[in-house]
Amino acid sequence: MTFLYPEATPCDSGLLPVGDGQQVYWETYGNPDGASVVYVHGGPGSGSTASATRYFDPSFYRIILFDQRNCGRSLPNAAAMTTDLAANTTWHLVDDMERLRAHLGIQDWLLFGTSWGSTLALAYAQAHPAAVTGMILGGVTTTRRSEIDWLTHGLAHLFPAEWHRLVQALPENLRTIDVVDGYRQLLNAPDLETRLQAARDWHDWEAASILHSNPQGLPRRWKDPLYLLTRARIITHYFSHNAWLEDGQLLGNAWRLDGIPGTLVQGRLDLEAPLVTAWELSSAWKDSELIVIENAAHSTDHQDMAAAILRSANRFREKIKK
Repeated sequence: MTFLYPEATPCDSGLLPVGDGQQVYWETYGNPDGASVVYVHGGPGSGSTASATRYFDPSFYRIILFDQRNCGRSLPNAAAMTTDLAANTTWHLVDDMERLRAHLGIQDWLLFGTSWGSTLALAYAQAHPAAVTGMILGGVTTTRRSEIDWLTHGLAHLFPAEWHRLVQALPENLRTIDVVDGYRQLLNAPDLETRLQAARDWHDWEAASILHSNPQGLPRRWKDPLYLLTRARIITHYFSHNAWLEDGQLLGNAWRLDGIPGTLVQGRLDLEAPLVTAWELSSAWKDSELIVIENAAHSTDHQDMAAAILRSANRFREKIKK
């Protein structure tokens, strides 16, 4: 989209040891002395992409990208047979963000989170409100049980053939348990081929709703089988544990965001993260603004979604200048 800022190259990058044998990959872009903004990517397990920097004026902002534990360029990667995900939880990721902020010498930063990234951004902001100058969230999720159930069961009412294929791809002994836990077991099987096939089957299910609403097709990264394995392992790991959140925790603790300005950009036609969650969050968070994009779904690549996020970033820029 030509109205976004050009995609830049990193000014600096590195691997930050965060404990538990984990190293988190990070990059910085834009003005090294500028106001800091951090992109919190989705998935969980999707990894960051440089295109996220294009919403922010690189002459004003210092833009930070990082890959959450076990995905992207962070180490070890979840696609490796030996990688244990026990030390990968929402609260590990919150601590990683705080360590990264300290490592980069940042006093406070603006949070930009999309999809699962909005859940993690909310968890971080509620834990460390003094470190957050504002938030821009797109495709809003809070990963409560009803949202997980919608993604993994509710959408079957809209995509029954794809749901049937997802369930039938499970071995018979796993069809009687929850589909998420069934796939979590396959994605942790002792042989690589079983894991790879489970990752393909899982993503075929996710593709149904994405292709329905996104004429641009699936992300290019989905052509990489190891990327699919990384992402599917982490998603089922998180969903099987309710993302280590009490049900409704982030909505119930929205009062912790008092004084933090936020913009919620949500597509009315979003099948993966229905509008109700963003509406409930905006109702509970008094300093937030909900922007509903009438003809958009979940992807922030949609022109009107992207334009709304860009406008929000520029409004924050002008507030910071004052």
